[in-house]
This record gives sequence, structure tokens and C-alpha cells, in this order.
Amino acid sequence: MTRVAATPFAFDFDIASTALVIIDMQRDFVEPGGFGASLGNDVALLQAIIPTCRRVLDAWRALDGLVVHTRESHLPDLSDCPPAKRLRGSPTLRIGDAGPMGRVLIAGEPGNQIVPELAPVDGEIVIDKPGKGAFFDTGLHESLQEFGITHLVFMGVTTEVCVQTSMREANDRGYDCLLVEDGTESYFPGFKAATLAMIAAQGAIVGWTAPSAALLEGLQA
Repeated sequence: MTRVAATPFAFDFDIASTALVIIDMQRDFVEPGGFGASLGNDVALLQAIIPTCRRVLDAWRALDGLVVHTRESHLPDLSDCPPAKRLRGSPTLRIGDAGPMGRVLIAGEPGNQIVPELAPVDGEIVIDKPGKGAFFDTGLHESLQEFGITHLVFMGVTTEVCVQTSMREANDRGYDCLLVEDGTESYFPGFKAATLAMIAAQGAIVGWTAPSAALLEGLQA
């Protein structure tokens, strides 16, 4: 059993029944020229967490823990992208438009791939999700049940949107969840801070949070 010094109290898990879930660390959100930048965001904020995510990923792989990667992506014909999503806001590039890294948020395009530093390896689960949450219309829950997973450790972007949505979905399905504080980021620092507070409020109402150093210390122990 691994114990992590976390907020609001210690998070205990067995790595054999725990998966590391890395949310949407894809080029369209993290690199210049992608969807995130088209919305006017500073993608450097998200790029800054890549080394932390890599350290945790390496430690997890060294212990043969299950890893799940997600990508927000849509079919080329956009049949799984509701108009209400595609037409929201005023980005310079909309979902499906051709950009510097191919069509934005379309499965198989260069921009839809996970950044090289965190690229999946054989045996890891890769989920293409049409929505914010990792469980909506993906079969992720069923896959995790096949592996006997009861606990999830989350990293990725953005904290207040796809990460938080996925954690809430997981909570409703009975998983105990930990969010790595410096392994997640938002284009809006205030949104990240508020999300961390909401997740751990009222006795871990959604889940736990902890810095990567505490998780790595627990894994090493």
C-alpha cells in the first residue's frame, strides 16, 4: 500500500489497482498554432508542466502501473461534435478547421497527438474522447473495471475543464481520485487554484490533491 501526504488528508492506494490518467496533453492544447492558442491563450503555461508529468510517468512505468492517456478529438466528418460546441466563442480556428498542425481536434491529425515527451508506449490505454470528460462515450469505465482499477491519479489539462470534469465523472462511478497539483495547469491560474480548492473541499468531496514530490516520495517508499 502506498501512502501520499495529500490534501485534505493522506491518500492511500495499491498501485496494482490504480491507474495514472493523463488528460489531453496533446499538441492542439499545449503547442503554439493549436486550438488553445487560437482562443488567445498563453500555451507556455501548459508547456511548463511537461517535465513534472514526465517524472511522474517515468516513476509509474517503473512500477508497471497502468497508464491511461486521453485526447479530446472528433471524427473527420464532425458527426460527434455538436454544433453548440463547435460554434461556441470566437476562436481564430474552430474545431475541424485546417491549422498549422492539421485540422483542429480531429483524430489522426498531427495536432491531435500527445506531446512527444509524454507519448504512450505499448500496453498503455489511449482514449479519444468527444467531450470534456474522459468517461463520456468512451468505454473507459469498462476498461478500468477489466483491470480491477479502484483508484485514479490524474494529471493534465486544463485543470478546471477536462481534468475536473473527468474527476467528477470518476467520483460518480466510485473511484477514489488524486490530482497532482503541479502536474496540471490552466490558461487561467485563478481557475486552477479554485479547482484545487473545490476538489478537496468538505473532506475530499471530489478527490484529493498533492504535489508531485509527495506522490514520488510515496512511490519510492
